[in-house]
Amino acid sequence: MNELMPVIGPWFWWIAAAVLLIGELMLPGVFLMWLAIAAGLTGVVDFALGLGWRGELVTFGVLSGAMVALTWNWVTSKWQPPSDQPHLNQRHYNYVGQNYVLEQPIISGRGKLRVEDALWEVSGPDLPSGSRVKVTGVQGLKLVVEAY
Repeated sequence: MNELMPVIGPWFWWIAAAVLLIGELMLPGVFLMWLAIAAGLTGVVDFALGLGWRGELVTFGVLSGAMVALTWNWVTSKWQPPSDQPHLNQRHYNYVGQNYVLEQPIISGRGKLRVEDALWEVSGPDLPSGSRVKVTGVQGLKLVVEAY
């Protein structure tokens, strides 16, 4: 088997790390970066200890698993600071707790409300047009209101 693996050595792992980093730049996500770091560290360990090909593969496997496990929380945003705009692309959640005037009456639990330059569908108790309402929640893209 040693005849089939003569090229594995520190340089192989450093080149593999460079190829993985290039792949990281070309593809979305941040997964290949951790494998590249593991490959680079495998090259360092192989250079220092002179491992055989089996030892190199085991070292790469262990380091890859460790890098992915250690960074999983960071990647899944558990350790990232909370956003100052948590509803950036869901602006209807920002309307909860606000008071508005009905644009169209609520009949059979459905009506329309003008917020800024948009007309929103609302659900709530039957109310005439022009009534003041308070947004109490969101159901899908529909605002839930009650009389104010």
